[in-house]
Amino acid sequence: MTYIVDAVDYALKLLSHVAEHPGLGVTELSAQIGINKSRAYRMLCTLEAHRYVVQDARSATYALGPQAFVVGVAAAQQNTLVRTASRHMLALNQAIDETIVLRVREGLETVCVARCETSHPVRAVGAVGNRRPLNSGASGKILLAFAPEAVRADYLARARHKPQAADPAAIAKELDTIVRKGHAVSQGDITPGAVAISVPVRDVSGDTVAAVAISGPEMRIGRKEIPDYLKRLQACADAISAELGYAGAARPG
Repeated sequence: MTYIVDAVDYALKLLSHVAEHPGLGVTELSAQIGINKSRAYRMLCTLEAHRYVVQDARSATYALGPQAFVVGVAAAQQNTLVRTASRHMLALNQAIDETIVLRVREGLETVCVARCETSHPVRAVGAVGNRRPLNSGASGKILLAFAPEAVRADYLARARHKPQAADPAAIAKELDTIVRKGHAVSQGDITPGAVAISVPVRDVSGDTVAAVAISGPEMRIGRKEIPDYLKRLQACADAISAELGYAGAARPG
């Protein structure tokens, strides 16, 4: 059994066709995709509303819009990021035999994009593609703390309207402390008894593009182990950042 939504399937085919054949009008696009003109037009209007396509007012033809560029750049960055990070994450994983995780921010969520598992039977539960609210766990705190100011302001503004959320002033103070220290540690934030240590990964512009973390049970990652693990984790992040072109990172070797 396949779970394909017909309308989404055709909309994505339409978007791909615009990418490959810019400068066509709705009549040509509907004929080449194989859907009726009115349906194609509604889909194009929806894609245009989300800025995935734009219509030339004079010729009434379509081309990719700015949001398509954003998605393309993000995909390229994440692919490069994962490819670059995987080798260094694996080396750290083999050195300490704990789970190493790479997460990126998408809006007000974080997504796991790479993961190296420990061989221990007791381990943190998770998978590539897993999503969490921003500021959740050590990696989420890093990605919020080092996010652009507008993102932090948006998060704190939303927190003010959630009765169960922590005090925004306390969150802001914690984020400032994380920025000053350059790392975050969480204990039981996601899973009771689990500990995570996270630091930022930066690209050529100096922006934080990901958070890399060590996670495991508190019986293996206690107060005594954290300083050594943090030092190793920072070296891992520096090596990834250096390969991404960040001049502030210590070059490996």
